[in-house]
Amino acid sequence: MKIIHISDIHLTIPGEEMGGLDPHARFSRALANVAENHANADRIVITGDLTHWGEVAAYEALKSALAEVSIPVRLLIGNHDDRDTFRKVFTDHPVDANGFVNHAETLDETRLIYLDSVGDKTHAGHFCAVRRDWLKAELTAAGRARIFLHHNPMPVGLPAEDKIALVPEDRAAFKALLEAYGDRIDYIHFGHVHAPIHGRFAGIPFASVPSTGNQSLPDLNETELLKGAPMAPAYFVLSIDGNDTTIHQIPFAWDGPVMTSGTGWEDWAKPGVAAE
Repeated sequence: MKIIHISDIHLTIPGEEMGGLDPHARFSRALANVAENHANADRIVITGDLTHWGEVAAYEALKSALAEVSIPVRLLIGNHDDRDTFRKVFTDHPVDANGFVNHAETLDETRLIYLDSVGDKTHAGHFCAVRRDWLKAELTAAGRARIFLHHNPMPVGLPAEDKIALVPEDRAAFKALLEAYGDRIDYIHFGHVHAPIHGRFAGIPFASVPSTGNQSLPDLNETELLKGAPMAPAYFVLSIDGNDTTIHQIPFAWDGPVMTSGTGWEDWAKPGVAAE
């Protein structure tokens, strides 16, 4: 199974910049790169911050862009999104019985679970009791599962960023749920932090993906201000084979020189010096 993980596209009303960049051009370039190099992917999963200000025109632009994509796409919302506006534009998008954008599907005997971790007028993540009940039911029925969400459900060692992770009161209950069903959860995938961060939480491997826009500058000491810069964007390719997961980071916007070399010993010999 191959899954393309994209996050934090932050679309605006077309023509408006976000952080000094054109988010639509960046997103379009990412999709073109996927189409050229990974047309055999099973899914594209976009883990939130679909828009920057939650505006109708931004969601309509996203809907138009995705109409040209041949790979099935799964959408999650993030803290910059507006749940009601999203649902008004994506009228057929699945939601749970309480109106949260929680949905799931089974692919290659793995339950892919897509979570809504958005709170009301806050950039921090929330996953209340009714959402946890929904997730518990999904995990109970799953033989093998993989979780996608927007917010990091654990602290990642960046003090300013950790202020807008999943809030502690929901984090503890979420972690307990993961621990109870950890034997069937292969991986946790999220965005939000605009950086590649890997580790384990509740005994389960996790990975956050860079943004298609600005990237975070990791400051392990800054407690108040989020730091970012227009560094190279990327998306992930998840190659999944049963229990095994390989994650490739794709720097899709690189337009500088590309050097090639063979793999033989002699191919790396110092110029002018015979290989021994």
